[in-house]
Amino acid sequence: MRALISVWDKTGVVQFAARLSDLGWEIVSSGGTAAALTDAGVSVLAVEDVTGSPEMLDGRVKTLHPRIHSGILADRSKPAHLASLDAHGIAAIDLVVCNLYPFRSDPGPEMIDIGGPAMVRAAAKNHGDGTVGVGVVVDPADYEAVLAELGEHGALSAATRRRLARAAFAHTTAYDAAIVRWLDEPVGGDRDGDRAGSNSGSEPTPLPPTVHLALERADECRYGENPHHFGARYRPVGESTWWDHAYQHGGLGLSYLNFFDADAAWRIVHDLGDAEASSAVVIVKHANPCGAAAGDELADVYQRAYDCDARSAFGGIVAFNRIVDLDTVERIESAAQADLIIAPGYEDGAVERIAARRRNTRVLEAPRPDAAGLSLRQINGGWLVQSPHAFASAPEDWQVVTERRPTAGELADARFAWRVCGHVTSNAIVLARDRTAWGIGAGQQNRVESGRLAAAKADGRAVGGACASDAFYPFPDGVEAASEAGAAVVVQPGGALRDDDVIARANKLGLAMLFTGERQFRH
Repeated sequence: MRALISVWDKTGVVQFAARLSDLGWEIVSSGGTAAALTDAGVSVLAVEDVTGSPEMLDGRVKTLHPRIHSGILADRSKPAHLASLDAHGIAAIDLVVCNLYPFRSDPGPEMIDIGGPAMVRAAAKNHGDGTVGVGVVVDPADYEAVLAELGEHGALSAATRRRLARAAFAHTTAYDAAIVRWLDEPVGGDRDGDRAGSNSGSEPTPLPPTVHLALERADECRYGENPHHFGARYRPVGESTWWDHAYQHGGLGLSYLNFFDADAAWRIVHDLGDAEASSAVVIVKHANPCGAAAGDELADVYQRAYDCDARSAFGGIVAFNRIVDLDTVERIESAAQADLIIAPGYEDGAVERIAARRRNTRVLEAPRPDAAGLSLRQINGGWLVQSPHAFASAPEDWQVVTERRPTAGELADARFAWRVCGHVTSNAIVLARDRTAWGIGAGQQNRVESGRLAAAKADGRAVGGACASDAFYPFPDGVEAASEAGAAVVVQPGGALRDDDVIARANKLGLAMLFTGERQFRH
């Protein structure tokens, strides 16, 4: 029995090869792997001794040879294949152990592996459905199981070979996907105009002509969106996200919606905190913020965020962008039960106090969220893809369209309200004052109803503050509702056919109005 071992990641490979040799296997190897095995005292047959050809082109060509690939690809169930091997004096290769150059950590042409994927794919293709076939190992985590099966049975079962073949093709698929993503990256920083493809062949686009997803299961969910669903968190193969560095301080495992809502809350609280350059707290329920506030003292900021909508906060996700101190924990203890709390850290004793009073609350500690990539959403038979959510306009570029200009305080309220509004599902209306979103109207089929919902939740607490709308007001009734809720300034995209009527109504009501020039729909 002959095994070909050629790996970049040499974790455990010396021990694996030594035990394989003890089982009577002949080891063929090349380059750095051969040197590592030889130095450890493992008997190795060099690839060049098999092929009769030296390594060439700085190692770019070494295993790409008929005497290697014929040994891998020969179908053992076909006498003609075996006769051909015998006629040419080629020994069959029964096991290929190979992992690829670390392209993800050091992308570039020299890290694009050619011989490795060729061997891996050849072995995986020839895994065989019957009693004979080639085994292929791409993950050091499989070494122990492979050795155990070879030691007990002398060969790998068809089921094991099939499992390993699947892992091999997943390995090469993810590898190629990483290369494609690298080639899609802008050259010279021109993100919009220097891409690998375009949407029509005439105009450049930041969206590539193909999207390649290679994901690995990272976490099992307690259940999916409902208890009868299965759920799991996946991540790009070979990559880590902020979720992989999050630590859960006890509590039940996370469900599908815990992951979904916590991810939303974590992104929103950091976006809001960065925009306000201050402490921020966001409470999310079903992917929508039901409370949001910013300020100096975290305990006060939490209390205001909670007071925005205490009823909806029950069972919600609470996100902090600052270390949670004991004063804040005291406020948490007197508030409604939260499903999950997430923060960058906790003051000594804070976690223990939360656990003592809120046993069912999951407490997470996590690094900042990752930069957003392409947004993908599945539809029947395909996917919708768009550039990541972002705020395109800066407040200093907003246009004052009314006779009255906003005061400095009103402008600050408008900036805060607009930021929160951009994270609320459409139609979205936010009433805010003093860096607190006192009223959030979300997900209604018309803007008037969202405005009424926001006003009812604000209950007069946003008087003198700002009203933000994620899309333009098509009719004057929207600003009338904002005025009735006590707003002093309205911030909206503008661009409606009846903008003049809306502006005129705002002027008559004494409102200041800002046009951002961008829409912030979210669905």
